Amino acid sequence: MHDEQSAGSPEHQSPAFFNKLTGSVPGIIFTYWLSADALEHRYPYVSDKLKDHFGIEPAQLQADAGALFAIIHTDDMAEVQNSILNSATNLVPWKCHARLRLPSGEFQWFEAHSEPERQPDGSTLWFGQFHNIQHYKVLEESLRESEAEFSFQAGFQKLIAKLSTEFINLHFGTIDECIEELLETIGEFFAVDRSYLYEFSDDYLAMTNTHEWVRSGVPALRDSQQNVPIKDFHWWHRQIDAMVHNSRVVFIPDVSRLPPEASEEKALLEEQGVHSMFCVPVTIRGRVTGFFGVDSLSPRQWREDQADLLTIVSGLLSGSLERHRLEQELLHQSIRDPLTGLHNRRYLMPRLYEMLGSAVRHHNTFAIAMFDIDHFKQINDTHGHLGGDFVLTEFARILEHTTRSTDVVARFGGEEFVVAFVLDEADEVTTLVGRILKAVRKHPFVFEGLPIDVTVSAGIAGVIDMPSVPSTPDPVIGKADHHLYIAKQAGRDCFVDASGVIRI
Repeated sequence: MHDEQSAGSPEHQSPAFFNKLTGSVPGIIFTYWLSADALEHRYPYVSDKLKDHFGIEPAQLQADAGALFAIIHTDDMAEVQNSILNSATNLVPWKCHARLRLPSGEFQWFEAHSEPERQPDGSTLWFGQFHNIQHYKVLEESLRESEAEFSFQAGFQKLIAKLSTEFINLHFGTIDECIEELLETIGEFFAVDRSYLYEFSDDYLAMTNTHEWVRSGVPALRDSQQNVPIKDFHWWHRQIDAMVHNSRVVFIPDVSRLPPEASEEKALLEEQGVHSMFCVPVTIRGRVTGFFGVDSLSPRQWREDQADLLTIVSGLLSGSLERHRLEQELLHQSIRDPLTGLHNRRYLMPRLYEMLGSAVRHHNTFAIAMFDIDHFKQINDTHGHLGGDFVLTEFARILEHTTRSTDVVARFGGEEFVVAFVLDEADEVTTLVGRILKAVRKHPFVFEGLPIDVTVSAGIAGVIDMPSVPSTPDPVIGKADHHLYIAKQAGRDCFVDASGVIRI
């Protein structure tokens, strides 16, 4: 009985006793002492598990705690020191997280909990434990990454949905604005320095930058990237082949590490300041017509699925461009005469309304000349409808070659054609119409080896000839048509304006 009591007496409660007592505790038990002036610190007691975790002998810390503090990650040291001083000053529990270096060199997270007690000499003694929380930190980081990834994917889907809606609702003439918004939106979302759209020539020997967005302070390249010849860029041509035939995404993670055969491409990209880039093919009606790309001017870590995400963007671009091209073709067909290729009345009338509006607002003037092929029924009767079509087509070409880019040329119907002349001088139109009549006389109309004698008559009416600017083009067209009738009655091969019959 005496021996049992003796074993439990205070003098037998040695460090070995406490190590046995704390051996079943998961964490490391310690007492930590800090002098009143905070210049000295040590661990009067720390359990043996310290050596198992960090390879430090507990006795080494009894004189100075420096060996344990030396393995705290430098990024966490300030927080640890501040938490100790706060606990000592305010006598509040000391709790902190920090990464400690293991004997393997790996850092793992540990958490300390302890209660402070002020000593008579003004020093502070803490009683507590610290334990490994690496598993929880890994789980926390995993959850944080999952949350960030979910947020990113949700943001990307929302962005694509917004852009898709805008492309679906776009109207004629707005495709450029939509593409420019897409490039800006994608550029900022992925935090790149440039985003752009290039178009290949039909033979893939040249490419043109059609749209571009650049981050503030980054030089734009669009003006210098028009119809750029690339036939000598052999490495780049292999990448184009891969895009064209295999729909492959071209990824250059580091321009400085391009292969020797890409020396010319490397020099050009380095001149443009590009460090890394993605290029994704754009396909219209099954044919690769160009590519959508993004540049980074500095080293960066790209997402593993970056190519897939950019491919989704490229698919949106491809579909929108294909739809736009189809709409343009349909629009072209609706406003063009299928035989001559000239604009038709559907195109002419809105343009005449625009000219009337300009005449009212800016006092600009214009004139209309209505042309009619003389004896056209006789031409049809003699040479057949194919011969008549030939004459109509040839006269359309004459009109295209003898008018200016500012003039509007249209087939009005049958053998009648209209040219709307934008005028700088009141008498300019007579010179322009006379030139057309002379060109017709000189032109050799030969169909199936047989010459056809062709002349035209014209009637001219100018806005300046009207009492006031009309609200519709009809009065001007009507006067031109009346003058054309007079020209026919006067023997044809002439034109009539407000001054009367004019022969050349």
